[in-house]
Amino acid sequence: MTTRAALSTFVLRRRRLFILATHVVLIAAAYAAAFALRFAGTEPPAGQARIFLETVPVLVVIRVLLFSALGLDRGFWRHFGPRDLLKLTKAITFGSFIFLAVLAAVGGVGPVPRTVLIMEWMITLLLTGGVRFLVRCAREGRLSWRRDTGKRTLVVGAGAAADRLLRELDRDRDRALSVIALVDDDPALRHMTLHGVPVAGTVEDIESLVTQHQIELVIIAISTATPAELRRIVDRCLRAKVAFKRLTPLRDMLDGGAARRELSDVQIEQLLVRNPVSFDSERVAKDLAGRVVLITGGAGSVGSELARQIARVGPGKLILVDQAESPLYFVHLELQRAFPTVETIPVIADITDREAVARVFERYRPAHVYHAAAYKHVPMMEANAAEAVRNNVLGTLRVAECAVAVRAQRFVLISTDKAVRPSSIMGATKRVAERIVLGWPSLRGSATEFRAVRFGNVLGSEGSVVPLFRRQLAAGGPITVTHPDVRRYFMTLPEAAQLVLQAATLPEAAGRIAMLDMGEPIRILELAEHLIRLSGLEPYRDVQIVFTGLRPGEKLHEELMTAAERTVPSGIEKISIVQTDEVDGREVEQGVKLLLAAAACDERAAMLEVLRDLVPECVPPLRGGAPPLPRTAAPRRHASRA
Repeated sequence: MTTRAALSTFVLRRRRLFILATHVVLIAAAYAAAFALRFAGTEPPAGQARIFLETVPVLVVIRVLLFSALGLDRGFWRHFGPRDLLKLTKAITFGSFIFLAVLAAVGGVGPVPRTVLIMEWMITLLLTGGVRFLVRCAREGRLSWRRDTGKRTLVVGAGAAADRLLRELDRDRDRALSVIALVDDDPALRHMTLHGVPVAGTVEDIESLVTQHQIELVIIAISTATPAELRRIVDRCLRAKVAFKRLTPLRDMLDGGAARRELSDVQIEQLLVRNPVSFDSERVAKDLAGRVVLITGGAGSVGSELARQIARVGPGKLILVDQAESPLYFVHLELQRAFPTVETIPVIADITDREAVARVFERYRPAHVYHAAAYKHVPMMEANAAEAVRNNVLGTLRVAECAVAVRAQRFVLISTDKAVRPSSIMGATKRVAERIVLGWPSLRGSATEFRAVRFGNVLGSEGSVVPLFRRQLAAGGPITVTHPDVRRYFMTLPEAAQLVLQAATLPEAAGRIAMLDMGEPIRILELAEHLIRLSGLEPYRDVQIVFTGLRPGEKLHEELMTAAERTVPSGIEKISIVQTDEVDGREVEQGVKLLLAAAACDERAAMLEVLRDLVPECVPPLRGGAPPLPRTAAPRRHASRA
């Protein structure tokens, strides 16, 4: 152990004794300095030295006891900040009043000049606060003359997030980063400084500043940046050909746990999502707290996120039903760890198995049912039409029947934009599922309230386009896009789950379809280009993008409602209620029987015919003949950047 380390250990073990001694010396010195200043240049009256010696022990004892009572002998001086200074000021001020009261009680204040008492208060605050501040500066290296040798860094933003970053960097003894300048679009901040670092321009100046100051890294330190603002900043960084990171917002670090890093890569999802949804957690909690909630497809992307959101409001029991053993196992473990007070029960069951589903419902008798289990991959369902019907139609029917049997309070179907004017078997089966839950229960005199929630693609969900692109990029490319003009609606998993839960609380959505506001559709080609650039590569030069042609059942553009449907606003932002005339419940029941009979025999032509009858608004290619089984298409190399 070095001499310096040994000294540090010695001081730490006896730090309270050391702090006590320091306080005694500083308090006495401040009192003596106050006397010396009061009589500087003049002859002090007789007896002043005696008065000082008689009163200084009283003052020292009062202040030391107050410092100890307020914990000022236990704080870390190297982290001395505004709150500590305020506490120190209160302790010194209160101590001065007590000292004044003691002097008055034992013979009046007269012997100690009033100016001494005022100057002593000021000097004590200056000495005790100044020593702490010097210790902090020394620990943070601000008193060091050594030159910063870290990576030359430009910080975007000069607000609270940048302040937090610069404070952390001040404490970094290794000087991994050297912040050269800040940029901020607020004109009032131009030419200001933050912790000695100048605000040198706006986001528009990033390219010139990178060149001028030889910047090696840009850190985006704007915790409230919207996706549009983030895209603009990232675009400037890409043009400047400089590495960039994002300062993780503190709320995200707290939500994500200790594993979240302070600096993280900008993810494609952060550039595409919209402004955060206003989530009325009290409304959802009032609806679900203490209730038994069952989620089918509980191990899937949407089902598991619904489970996380519902677990936060404290349901009585949370039942997760799924066929996928391993994913269900891990979701259950996650929920147990994150919400130990919530009884989470994993159930492996096939939702098309009437007896298995009935046993689950009879045993737990859920009050609320969220039906998220479904097959969702369009090309896969085109090649496996009977399974699409069995799972998406028969599965919905079985779960709905069991919900009615146990008199569940509410049944919520998770639907999709692909059910609108469907061109695929998957979309058509989901539209039939909507009609089952909105038309069939009327025949049973059901006490259960049925509703559906319709939305588009979920960013990052299992099997969606972003994870696929990432795998292709990791393999060195090419990235495959079906068509240069294909567009899709996207939202994040948390946003989708939150809006589903809020839509379930709307009384006006009972027996109807609640449609989530998906914003503007995103061009898939642009998404692929963004992802390549975020990886530090250039599209069409480093990584090729090839077009494979639309897959069976796919459309260029998805829709959220048909021409025959209209929407009315609800009481919640970004949720509308679809007004539509559903076919008669008896007609749905008869059609579903025919459809299931055709599926049981795997008669594709018969299934398509019944689907067209049940979903008259469907569009080609569903209306056409049977498409061929999907095969891997030979990629066509993209020759231009159209």
